[in-house]
Amino acid sequence: MPGSSGGRISSILFLCGMNSIRSPMAEAIAKAALPPTVYVASAGVRAGERDPFVDSVLSEHGLDLGTRRPQLYDDLEDDYFDLIVTMAPEAHHMALDAMGTQSVEIEFWPMPDPSVATGTREQILDAYRDLYRRIVKRFGERFPAFREP
Repeated sequence: MPGSSGGRISSILFLCGMNSIRSPMAEAIAKAALPPTVYVASAGVRAGERDPFVDSVLSEHGLDLGTRRPQLYDDLEDDYFDLIVTMAPEAHHMALDAMGTQSVEIEFWPMPDPSVATGTREQILDAYRDLYRRIVKRFGERFPAFREP
């Protein structure tokens, strides 16, 4: 799985605002679709709570987060990754500041925040489903061998 720098990606961190929606969804997709030799994690810049709409959308695709809880970037035990994918502007700025001169790829995959969606339960779920589709599309663009789980 070559990275854009030509090296192999052995570890990926997905980083967003609160590690409640975007980054855990990306983590679940990556863990299901990428080889088990790739270490995948996600974290947030701020503390967040688990979002039940994420669980609903992931279960539609046969995926789940298990007992996973949102975690902060500052609480990660391992902070070295080959690739950090940021999914919100605040996460991107934090990653750039935190990595400084380290040799790590940082990519910004801007993703909408579906928690701002209003309407019926189904309309809100549709916003989360749209996020899932966007993440899958970005995976396909980044990793040509990617196959949706």
